[in-house]
Amino acid sequence: MSSSTTERHPDGQITTEQRGNIYLIGIDRPEKYNGFTPKMFTELADAYAELEHNDELWVGVLHAHGKNFTAGLDLPKFADAMKTGAPILPTNGVDPFSLKPPFRTTPVIAAMKGICYTAAIELMLATEIVVSSESARYSQLEVGRGVMAAAGATFRMIERAGWGNAMKVLLTGYEFNAEEALRYNFIQEIVPDGEELNRALELAEEIARQAPLAVRATVKSSRTYCFDGPQATVADFTPIMQELANTKDAAEGVQSFIEKRPPVYMGK
Repeated sequence: MSSSTTERHPDGQITTEQRGNIYLIGIDRPEKYNGFTPKMFTELADAYAELEHNDELWVGVLHAHGKNFTAGLDLPKFADAMKTGAPILPTNGVDPFSLKPPFRTTPVIAAMKGICYTAAIELMLATEIVVSSESARYSQLEVGRGVMAAAGATFRMIERAGWGNAMKVLLTGYEFNAEEALRYNFIQEIVPDGEELNRALELAEEIARQAPLAVRATVKSSRTYCFDGPQATVADFTPIMQELANTKDAAEGVQSFIEKRPPVYMGK
């Protein structure tokens, strides 16, 4: 992974770039509509692991090089694994689809554009906030290829849009636009074409101004609810709050309030 220009690999790559406390993760195979290969999934999982374990990184932004986010999987490169039941998603790193532990707690914002098919939707549904260009095109079309969405769409779409709307998307594979994605709560904002990454970065900067340990704790608590329910979430409130209240950042939050100034957080 690199933010510098490298020789093109036929199986694409994932680029990374650190801007202060923000980590840009880029899907980079534009000559193939950013179609994912096993190599790219491995690099994406590694990038998410770096985001999670590097204390200097407080927010991630998932974006794409070229005109399209991704047309989905480069199916011929995954067909044999699908037939044998072998894992088609990374087994190491941090799962970009947030389906298996260790779960990511550092928030990620997705910047969507162009063609956003199959894996594109499941990747964005696994992030915390999604910004879409107004002309982005979405489709969860696996059933038309003889397979099914197996990276989170079958339950996350129901959570966001309800049973009927989710089934309409999943069972027909039709293409829908950004306005419909917003109506179904799959995305949070629509911006003019070309502004999706800028807006995602603006949101990332807003998050990066908050206390990073508190941000991570909030993501973790919300994910506990999604996977383990309200009782498990409530049971964690007191120990999490006690841990946060004893951090230097919490002390800085109180002191900045007293002094009527913006807080300066360190993630400690």
